[in-house]
Amino acid sequence: MAMTASKMMDLGTQAPFFDLKNTENMNTSLNDFSGAKALVVLFICNHCPYVIHIAPALAELAKSYQEKGVAFVAINSNDTENYPADSFDKMAEEKALRGYTFPYLFDETQEIAHAYDAACTPDIFVFDAEQKLAYRGQFDSTRPHRISSGNYDSSQAQASGEDLKQALNALVAGNTVDEKQIASIGCNIKWKLGNEPT
Repeated sequence: MAMTASKMMDLGTQAPFFDLKNTENMNTSLNDFSGAKALVVLFICNHCPYVIHIAPALAELAKSYQEKGVAFVAINSNDTENYPADSFDKMAEEKALRGYTFPYLFDETQEIAHAYDAACTPDIFVFDAEQKLAYRGQFDSTRPHRISSGNYDSSQAQASGEDLKQALNALVAGNTVDEKQIASIGCNIKWKLGNEPT
């Protein structure tokens, strides 16, 4: 695992288009979220300790803000041949385990991760009602505590989603989001050989 920071796409960028298979074996596209007050696009996976750390709080936060007109979608872009824990079949299991109420999509070619310049899991992008980037950065300031290789503990500092909440509160209220934003940090996206960003 390589600790990696978000590349922080330029604010105001129009959301890159996607049309990907979800865990229900149907396709979900960017167009499905037109009309939302905001759209949260999350690059996550099943096995990353940084994603596992925020998963309970993310599930609750999404439910709360979906009721306010905010849409959520998660995308897994990891190389599933070398990381079978992130396989498509296991994505469906993960969605059910976490209680995610939003679509979970598989970016098998990794083209969408490239389009978003995604670098880590979790990598979080929030677009406004016009699908222009208003926030990209950390879920909150907490991180899982590393006990040993492959073993992490989240009990010492439980995730709250505070940074993401502040951005969403501003958008739901019709306000602009503070441009002072802190990069998300997590595991690097597991690129297929030859697909690594330059």
